[in-house]
Amino acid sequence: MGYFWAFMSVLLVSCAQLIMKWAMMALPPIEKYDELLAAFMSATPGAQALIAGLLAYVFSMACWFFALRQIALSKAYPLLSLSYVLVWAAAIWVPWLGESFSVGKLVGVSVIFLGLLLVCLPEKH
Repeated sequence: MGYFWAFMSVLLVSCAQLIMKWAMMALPPIEKYDELLAAFMSATPGAQALIAGLLAYVFSMACWFFALRQIALSKAYPLLSLSYVLVWAAAIWVPWLGESFSVGKLVGVSVIFLGLLLVCLPEKH
């Protein structure tokens, strides 16, 4: 059950990143703290998305707490790097984010994923 909670945490934090990126694109430029507070308190779609992204982070943390109760930290923590892979892939796939594909980024993400496999695969004695 610990891996379920870890993967839920990764999915939620990945969604939070994508939602908050869209929110920051939708909100007007913010140069001062009071403008940030006003934008955050408004009922615009960008502000609502920002709140949703922050809530996704909160729920991600709750899932992470459950995961840590059941999985060794040395196995659980590397799973967080899976969010790098998911966010990269989703950012390219979702057209409104305007992210571009490159072979170099694919290689980098592949190295991250390979490292994750090496850390998380069961050890053979």
